[in-house]
Amino acid sequence: MLLFWWWALGDPCAWTGKGRGTRRMSPATSGTFLLTVFTLFSKVHSDRNVYPSAGVLFVHVLEREYFKGEFPPYPKPGEVSNDPITFNTNLMGYPDRPGWLRYIQRTPYSDGVLYGSPTAENVGKPTIIEITAYNRRTFETARHNLIINIMSAEEFPLPYQAEFFIKNMNVEEMLASEVLGDFLGAVKNVWQPERLNAINITSALDRGGRVPLPINDMKEGVYVMVGADVAFSSCLREVENPQNQLRCSQEMEPVITCDKKFRTQFYIDWCKISLVDKTKQVSTYQEVVRGEGILPDGGEYKPPSDSLKSRDYYTDFLVTLAVPSAVALVLFLILAYIMCCRREGVEKRNMQTPDIQLVHHSSIQKSTKELRDMSKNREIAWPLSTLPVFHPVTGEIIPPLHTDNYDSTNMPLMQTQQNLPHQTQIPQQQTTELSSLLLLSGI
Repeated sequence: MLLFWWWALGDPCAWTGKGRGTRRMSPATSGTFLLTVFTLFSKVHSDRNVYPSAGVLFVHVLEREYFKGEFPPYPKPGEVSNDPITFNTNLMGYPDRPGWLRYIQRTPYSDGVLYGSPTAENVGKPTIIEITAYNRRTFETARHNLIINIMSAEEFPLPYQAEFFIKNMNVEEMLASEVLGDFLGAVKNVWQPERLNAINITSALDRGGRVPLPINDMKEGVYVMVGADVAFSSCLREVENPQNQLRCSQEMEPVITCDKKFRTQFYIDWCKISLVDKTKQVSTYQEVVRGEGILPDGGEYKPPSDSLKSRDYYTDFLVTLAVPSAVALVLFLILAYIMCCRREGVEKRNMQTPDIQLVHHSSIQKSTKELRDMSKNREIAWPLSTLPVFHPVTGEIIPPLHTDNYDSTNMPLMQTQQNLPHQTQIPQQQTTELSSLLLLSGI
């Protein structure tokens, strides 16, 4: 392998004057050769071992600068490249990470971070995490293995644990060593413990929080759990006061005396602080006492024999169907009797109605019937005042518009001049004067 890379460099050697067969390497060629050999050995020895403690926050940063030299063409000394790189992490042999380990990377131009709190169940068991780096420009990949050897911590777990919610931080910002150190320093200044450890960090989005609006540089928030070996200070206990609890219920900010020590860098929501005292927690484990409700130990399972008697389900079938059917039939008969056999009828209604009401009702019916008959048979002639007597020009007598047997129901209510036969259009004023003369003459 190394020999192949040696000759791939071209002719790295030159003849010298110290004798035939003597070779030397130029400085530029030797630098390139050493960089290539270093890259090869870094690919072979790419495993990293870390030793976190159970119950203590574990943070491992996947630096982009560390993986840039893994992608060809390999950068020269002093050359700066800014390719987008993303990471994929999984437990060896599995598609995902362990349950206690989380991963975050905001953009392909930022470093990735593995973080979490190892549990006591994983102590002594090496956890191998496969880290695959993707160069999004050249589509090259590089794979490293991270071997996590979880060690047992002394006095684990710490008996007094407090969880703070910091509003003005994101999880990757809080995972930075200097920021986390400043926060632990502020907590230690308020709490005054002998031992203080960061137990876990959780993003507010993992707790059901909502994604903030991209305005005013709003943050999603982060939960930070710390543990100590001494009881909570009076400042932290102020959250449990009835006055502060009332203010929290009214969505008001509680009054905390030590808030000024955090407010310079961390904006803490004191209504969401959680104080857990594991020394006062009663163990829920109870010794099992054999008695009522607990079956005795019967040994190994013995399946039933094949000589079981067959069970007749005919009676159960009849009871299941016959009883509801009988109830439904009785209800149907009762309803049929009420609807069909208990009707009063018209005769009984008339017998119970006073005679005067019956007479009024019958008279109304007769009048209605008579009016309807009259509207169907309109045999009455039209008034003479509405009909012309003679033609205004020729003087001829105009016959009536309809005969006696003419059906007047189809006649329009108003007659127009176009409907009248042999009628000539004359001015309105002449028609009025002619009508006046006819009235005066008595025709």
